[in-house]
Amino acid sequence: MTLPRHLYKALGDIVGQANISDDPAVLDSYRYSLAHTAIHLGPYYDTFTPRGAAVLLPGTTEEVQAIVRLCNQHTIRFKASSTFWSAQGYPSEDDTLQLDMRRMDRILEIDEKNMYAVIEPGVIGATLQAEAMKAGLNAHLPGSGCSCSILATATSYFGSGPSNLYGGWQYDNLLGIEWVLPTGDLFRTGSLGSGCGWFCGEGPGPSMKGVARGFLGAKGAMGVFTQCAVKLFAWPGPPTLPVEGIVPAYRTPLPRNFRAYTVAFPTWKAWADAAYLIWETGIGYLAHRQYTMFGRDLKFAMVKILTDPTKTLGDLEEILEDPQVQRVTEESKRDFQIVLAGMTTRDVEWQEKAFDEILARTGGWKVEAMNEPEINQWMLLYLIRLGHKNLNLVFGGSYDGAFGLVGPADYGTTYAEEAAEFKKEWEKRGAVVQAGGDCMMGPIGGMGGGGTCLWENFTCFDPYDRESVDGTREFFDACTQLGLERGWGVGMEKWNAQARGPDGRTTPKAERDRIHLSSPQPSAFRYQHKIREALNPNNLGDEYYETLED
Repeated sequence: MTLPRHLYKALGDIVGQANISDDPAVLDSYRYSLAHTAIHLGPYYDTFTPRGAAVLLPGTTEEVQAIVRLCNQHTIRFKASSTFWSAQGYPSEDDTLQLDMRRMDRILEIDEKNMYAVIEPGVIGATLQAEAMKAGLNAHLPGSGCSCSILATATSYFGSGPSNLYGGWQYDNLLGIEWVLPTGDLFRTGSLGSGCGWFCGEGPGPSMKGVARGFLGAKGAMGVFTQCAVKLFAWPGPPTLPVEGIVPAYRTPLPRNFRAYTVAFPTWKAWADAAYLIWETGIGYLAHRQYTMFGRDLKFAMVKILTDPTKTLGDLEEILEDPQVQRVTEESKRDFQIVLAGMTTRDVEWQEKAFDEILARTGGWKVEAMNEPEINQWMLLYLIRLGHKNLNLVFGGSYDGAFGLVGPADYGTTYAEEAAEFKKEWEKRGAVVQAGGDCMMGPIGGMGGGGTCLWENFTCFDPYDRESVDGTREFFDACTQLGLERGWGVGMEKWNAQARGPDGRTTPKAERDRIHLSSPQPSAFRYQHKIREALNPNNLGDEYYETLED
């Protein structure tokens, strides 16, 4: 669709002519290669998200309202995105207006006493965390990394990360919301809607936070969130992180009240038992099964490369031949990383004693090679700041998660080895990176300091190579089939298939309905259909807000 000139001018009058474009070159920069998005075709097949009708950069809530009202008058779809993580942030149809929210990047308030921040969509995790630390507070950062929008993860997805243990999943941290509804009306939730400030996300009656987010977040399909408040939590470290080292081996010296460890266990049952004991004891600040993202067979070699600025990926094969690397790799099969942080020195000393007792009861151990100062300090900075997300793509140029088992610790550990062996057999076929099968990373904890773990089995492939792309798609199809046969359900490898098809556009309705009808609770999507009819009568979003008609 070519946007009519009178509409282009009207939109330009709202945001300013410098903040709108329908130049094809600009619009093509807002297209996404469908390699990491449940489609996995990638640039080899020249498969991208559609080119929108125009891109706009609004600067205020009032400008967003005016844009959305104009879209309703002329039945034009719109899609807002902040930092564009994966295909969810991009249009599903050609005639869509792309709203790029980067100009709205202010931290409006940090309330030290009540421990929350009020932010706009363009505020990234690194910025909020840096400002919060100056006030003795910290922000939960999502696993997508510190360069991603905190508002987007809180309002529109789920925001899992290492600080789940202490800070909760990001949707748990969502307080008041300022929401431009799909009609252009302004809605404020919780205490904000009653003129009482941002401190509470809920009020009497049904959860409007739940209505706004829907199932796993609306991903820009139900209006635009222009401001929100998120919980902050205590930061017992320095006001600024003392970063040392040379790229990529940046590190931060440990303050006296911090401890960082990689620990491993003789069995998966012992691993799960340790997680439960950590939750019951109430210790820990960050916990994640992080470096297994590189693969069980490669993780320690990769850590050696990333903590030594003289090494590159070209040294990987040689490092893998090192007997000490092989010993540590074998020693740390069933591992995770944990950071203890005490409000005082006595506090962290007690936490460490309690943690040592947990290891003694479960037969676990601290992986000493990971506790050498240069590695230990690098690990601490990595887990606090999450500034290394480029490493997701380091092996092949693209990746996606398979299985994604979510549940109590002993749920994932029951099936972890089976899932790892299944992937390992597929790795031998050559299409995906051969990393040892177990590339399962994710948080150790969730709701209220415990409750859940996530097991995302990273699968790295080359999106420019046909054999790799085709083999990866076959592998992911096999993962889905295994998940259904074993009762795990459809895994992360197909999480977006209900919204976007292989051509990069909206999944046909018949296929969407089939997927939703086969889910454990189809009624949730029927309920969301009624919500969409009420709040988005012109249906100007896309199918990332999942619905099922009666």
